[in-house]
Amino acid sequence: MTLADNRKALFDYEVLEKFQAGLVLSGQETKSVKNGHLSLKGAYVTFHNGDAYLTNAHITKYKQAGNLTDYDPTHSRRLLLRKKEIRYLQGKLEEKGLTIVPLSVYTKNRFVKIEIALAKGKKQYDKRDALKKRDTQRELRQVLKFTN
Repeated sequence: MTLADNRKALFDYEVLEKFQAGLVLSGQETKSVKNGHLSLKGAYVTFHNGDAYLTNAHITKYKQAGNLTDYDPTHSRRLLLRKKEIRYLQGKLEEKGLTIVPLSVYTKNRFVKIEIALAKGKKQYDKRDALKKRDTQRELRQVLKFTN
């Protein structure tokens, strides 16, 4: 079941490869995410000491958690990836113009998983082409809908 999507990432970036990773959360964060209180807008993946971290993802405080002092909703959360994948992604990050962005957060069995993508930023003219293509497809669907 999909808990959150990052639609803006698909518009701003050209996805080259996708990876699945586990997301390390505290108990109250897990409950908050499963209730849909997660925003991936502006989030990205960084590497520290050989580990991958999801940075700048906003998880709101769980309402029934009680008094949580000094809770930071945007702190970095560790991603569970294989060492081989981490080394591969770190090497790709050093290439010019590549970044790692989260695409979606979902549950698999009882675990919270995240789909991340190795992506390359789109140029402004690519974005305009995508908008034009989407508008023409929408108009085509409307015409087909009225003819049926």
